[in-house]
Amino acid sequence: EVQLVESGGGSVQAGGSLKLSCVPTEDAPSTPCMGWFRQVPGKEREEIALTTPYSSTKYADSVDGRFTASRDNTKNILYLQMNNLKPEDTAMYYCAAHSHLRYCYSGASYNIWGQGTQVTVSS
Repeated sequence: EVQLVESGGGSVQAGGSLKLSCVPTEDAPSTPCMGWFRQVPGKEREEIALTTPYSSTKYADSVDGRFTASRDNTKNILYLQMNNLKPEDTAMYYCAAHSHLRYCYSGASYNIWGQGTQVTVSS
């Protein structure tokens, strides 16, 4: 059962920007922990931004300084502003969440997932 819905993916040229959104469905539980992940076929999933309700975020080194995660805590919506995109950022991007605050920085524990949105960056 999909409880998170991502949008905002697309195709851009290198150096461009995209903003992803993640909106919970009506039956989604409260999820204080929310994050963004990405995966390229044949490679392991990479956690790129893990957030808490307290405006703190853990970024992967590969995106730090270029990507910014933000949240609307009143609506439990998660965003990912991606700037200076590179071809190696091409991947399926997933939003995920966890209901327990203690797991916010433990991406491997996230157990609520969206279906993903594709981002393609051309050189």
